[in-house]
Amino acid sequence: MAMTSPDVYKLGFVGAGNMAESIARGVAKSGVLPPAAIRTSHHRADRQSVFQSFGVVILESSGQVVADSDIVILSVKPQVAKKALLELKPFFTDHKLLVSIAAGIKMKDLQEWSGHGRIIRVMPNTPSAVGEAASVMCMGDMATKKDEERVASLFKAIGKIWMADEKYFDAVTGLSGSGPAYVYIAIEALADGGVAAGLPRDLAHALATQTVLGAAAMVNKSGKHPGQLKDAVTSPAGTTIAGIHELEKAGFRGSLISAVIAAAKRCRELS
Repeated sequence: MAMTSPDVYKLGFVGAGNMAESIARGVAKSGVLPPAAIRTSHHRADRQSVFQSFGVVILESSGQVVADSDIVILSVKPQVAKKALLELKPFFTDHKLLVSIAAGIKMKDLQEWSGHGRIIRVMPNTPSAVGEAASVMCMGDMATKKDEERVASLFKAIGKIWMADEKYFDAVTGLSGSGPAYVYIAIEALADGGVAAGLPRDLAHALATQTVLGAAAMVNKSGKHPGQLKDAVTSPAGTTIAGIHELEKAGFRGSLISAVIAAAKRCRELS
């Protein structure tokens, strides 16, 4: 059973979508906060029921959520962030911390729209739903060391978190924000290759998925450079080098690099 942290405060979510749900579930499951210390609101009964199912308090409005919370996570779609913050501006008192996970919305805009200076930006990604998020955060000028520690503990409940300057956030979005989609395509393509080579679809899918998971774990846990691990699998005149040769001819590396750069560029355009 998870042990509740002695540092109990009230955490509110403005926006009750899938990312908010993943964070709230992770926080409650890990014991960082008890579910009763988490609150949100939503006009749809089905979304209310999802959060209530693991003990989150449902309030009638986002204004009530902000008023009744010490840390407020802005988890709305980027295109409605401005409208939401302008409406909630009167509720942001000095003791509250605003944490934005809205992609592409810069600190200066968050400050202007909310009229509030105590802000932290975080960029998580969708594997938060299975506790394997890659999150990056940057601190606003008025955020405190205690704020940093609290926010880090929240996002460690759904994966790993790193600190970076805000100037890197578009690149972060292009890599870890959009990156899961690139990996899903790679898994699908590996499975298709297995089928093309004669494997049953279900076995090909399972092998491709576990192979990607295992390779990522090897990089993560061995501490070795991916190139070293690749070389260890690649025997002279063997099967792996034959496959790598085809990947290089098709521009595999260059395509992934270009995908990250294109996504980062699009993030800059949207922001």
